[in-house]
Amino acid sequence: MGDVLSIGASIRSARKDAGITQEDLAHLAGTSVRTVRAIETGTGNPSLQAVVAVSGVLGLQLTVR
Repeated sequence: MGDVLSIGASIRSARKDAGITQEDLAHLAGTSVRTVRAIETGTGNPSLQAVVAVSGVLGLQLTVR
């Protein structure tokens, strides 16, 4: 669960640094605000596709270890 929270925190931080709202990010990533919120808070079960889309909009890259 720690990795999920860490990914969410990184996405939230990058979004805030970019000066965009959750609504803007959802629109740019082609997903819902509810999904963006779930990703950022580590709740629910957003799809991997949604996480990758949101990360890509922010210029983040997910890495598998």
